[in-house]
Amino acid sequence: MGTSPGRARLRLLLDEMYPHAIAEQLRNQAHDVDAVTLRAELRALPDPDIFATAQQELRAVVTENIADFSDIADGYDRRGDAHHGLILIDPGKYQRGHPRTVGRLVKALDQLLREHPEGAASNIRHWL
Repeated sequence: MGTSPGRARLRLLLDEMYPHAIAEQLRNQAHDVDAVTLRAELRALPDPDIFATAQQELRAVVTENIADFSDIADGYDRRGDAHHGLILIDPGKYQRGHPRTVGRLVKALDQLLREHPEGAASNIRHWL
């Protein structure tokens, strides 16, 4: 399923707990994915700044920091401000440090990006 001409594609920003190899593998599959770990100016920024940067770049944030980023997105929602959403990762399902986690996350995010290609600000919250 492709996107129509003129429609924005869903774009992602991986939070700092994820290795940039995930972004690189998804880029190899023609997805627009960036990672905090690839950008020195984003490393160690507070979560509200990461979320704001993602919004400026029309990206959904991929994170397992569910409580903090959900609170930030809730604030946008309460103000009626559109945002590009969150892809919330269950850390029990995708354990950091497990040898298969990177591959499993790449597969899951690739599937998500193929199934939901449109990237309009929709305040989405998607769980993986």
